[in-house]
Amino acid sequence: MNEKKWFALYTRPRCEKKVAEILTRKKIENYCPINKVVRQWSDRKKVIYEPLFTSYVFVRVPELATTSLRQTQGVINLVYWLGKPAVIRDFEIDEIKKFLCEYINIKLEKTPIHVNDKIRILEGPLMELEGKVLSVGNNTAKVALPSLGYMMFAEVETTNVKVISHAIPTEVNMNYPLYAAK
Repeated sequence: MNEKKWFALYTRPRCEKKVAEILTRKKIENYCPINKVVRQWSDRKKVIYEPLFTSYVFVRVPELATTSLRQTQGVINLVYWLGKPAVIRDFEIDEIKKFLCEYINIKLEKTPIHVNDKIRILEGPLMELEGKVLSVGNNTAKVALPSLGYMMFAEVETTNVKVISHAIPTEVNMNYPLYAAK
């Protein structure tokens, strides 16, 4: 099984770009998502480029090659899920790349994934993508990346979203005692 898969490397703080550079020199396929951010100082605005995921770099290698990655300068460890290196699906890496091409000033929000309505985006840069609604706000769409435990979000008109199926409530809110009065 020499099939290449995406894995997440956990790096030392502020070493993401350096680790990506070292991996590139070693001819190891990697991806360090860079966010274009506009910063406001008292006298000027400036565009800076910073890693989207702090302390993470993604690598695409066969699973057998993951153990040698820890020896790379700046790498602390691989990200593990259930005792094995966490595999990031190709489409999730593609979604990150697409999102970064379409938007600037992207923010990440660490979140658990909740089951909700399934939706399809009808227009805009994310057209035809399907997902589950994680929250409803002022025209904000959130694209879930479940294996990373993060969401990216950007402004999307609610008129450009179609509900495919409604969620079935999984919890019953019981605001009354569980015993009957005589």
